[in-house]
Amino acid sequence: MRGYLYCGEAGLVDKKEWLPNSWVNVECPDADDFDFLTKTLGVPESFLDDIADVDERSRTELEGDWLLTILRIPVQSDVAGIPFTTVPLGVITNNEIIVSVCYYHSEMLTDFIEHTRKKSVQVRNKLDLIFRLIYSSAVWFLKYLKQINVDVTAAEKELEKSIKNEDLLRLMKLQKTLVYFNTSIRGNEVLIGKLRTIFNDTNYLDADLVEDVEIELKQAYNTVNIYSDILTGTMDAFASIISNNVNVIMKRMTSLSITLMIPTLIASFYGMNVNIHLEETPHAFAWIVIASAVLSGLSFVLFKKIKWF
Repeated sequence: MRGYLYCGEAGLVDKKEWLPNSWVNVECPDADDFDFLTKTLGVPESFLDDIADVDERSRTELEGDWLLTILRIPVQSDVAGIPFTTVPLGVITNNEIIVSVCYYHSEMLTDFIEHTRKKSVQVRNKLDLIFRLIYSSAVWFLKYLKQINVDVTAAEKELEKSIKNEDLLRLMKLQKTLVYFNTSIRGNEVLIGKLRTIFNDTNYLDADLVEDVEIELKQAYNTVNIYSDILTGTMDAFASIISNNVNVIMKRMTSLSITLMIPTLIASFYGMNVNIHLEETPHAFAWIVIASAVLSGLSFVLFKKIKWF
């Protein structure tokens, strides 16, 4: 699916067909989109193959007059129970063509287009578009991080009631998401430095916009590190609680075994096929049972005193 957008006074405006210096936004491309990009616009196929790789890192690449810029953006995910992940968004440009390609559906792109219209944001050139997309990605990283924080709080409340494997796995998957976010944000920060080097001697570079992008990315990076540290500490705390609970259970089981061992030991002695005392004593069986119960009771009181029960 592709759309053609041209920057007007009221932000990005939809067009029915492609015009020079307009933005071609391609999302979840099909065979027709692929043919349009490669045959009509002449986009290098190798660029499209690189963008299709879900693990592609943030980077830039030059091929003739074409510049490929790949940044990582956050998206919602249902794969393996992980709520959010990051995917590559490629921006392919030359002197007259600006193309963005993402092989996954993203709320960020739709929100970005609507935001430019509401705020009448002027996208002056291809570099402006790239930096504003990076800025938008940082905003969406922060949005998803707030949702992750809510999920972590909910999981903690469930674990306080009863420690279950499902809740611990839920925290582990959230930890994976934070790792993805951390790596992608750092990659986007490095990408800004590369773009500044490429366009340093041109009129494309807007220093104020670059500064705003760097500040937003830094905030996202600091936030993801804070949440990651909190989540790591939470998981370590619950791991210690689980270990402590196991130790308490083992102490109780050991105490119970010792308490039950006393009457068993006495019964074993009097069950031997040898001469024993009390053979002729009236009510000997009752006395033995009473003695066993008293000794077991004393052991129970002792273990209770040292808090093993």
